[in-house]
Amino acid sequence: MDERLRAAIFRAVEEEPFAGLMGIKLTELSDGASTVTMRHEPKRMDNLFARAHGGAVFALMDEAFETACQTHGTVAVALNVSVTYVASPEPGAYLTCTARETSLTKRTASYEIRVSDEEGRVLALCQALAFRTGKPLPFLAAAGGKEGE
Repeated sequence: MDERLRAAIFRAVEEEPFAGLMGIKLTELSDGASTVTMRHEPKRMDNLFARAHGGAVFALMDEAFETACQTHGTVAVALNVSVTYVASPEPGAYLTCTARETSLTKRTASYEIRVSDEEGRVLALCQALAFRTGKPLPFLAAAGGKEGE
């Protein structure tokens, strides 16, 4: 993948307010693939059963999906996301989420997304479909890259 694009996506995630709020970090990025991490923070990220809120786990999946989609240098947005929650993370667990592109056309891209804990236990699985707008990434031009690369 183009190093300017890679650096621009890493920078965009570092500056993204929601990712910061959730403590999500982008750790790996390649063409059509992304890995993000987050520590489950008990109480702050819990549901009414004192377990990880599904929205917190979904936020991690969505960030992996979002970043994997942008690796082609143009804006892609979610069309459909289907999640299966397999298990709840233990309080304080370090969560890793990987998104991998499984198909790519001019207008759509499909992704398989998986969340696991530090023991490798699968917590959630996701199938996601993105719409590829063809529009240049606005933060790429701001980072000194050529729009639409």
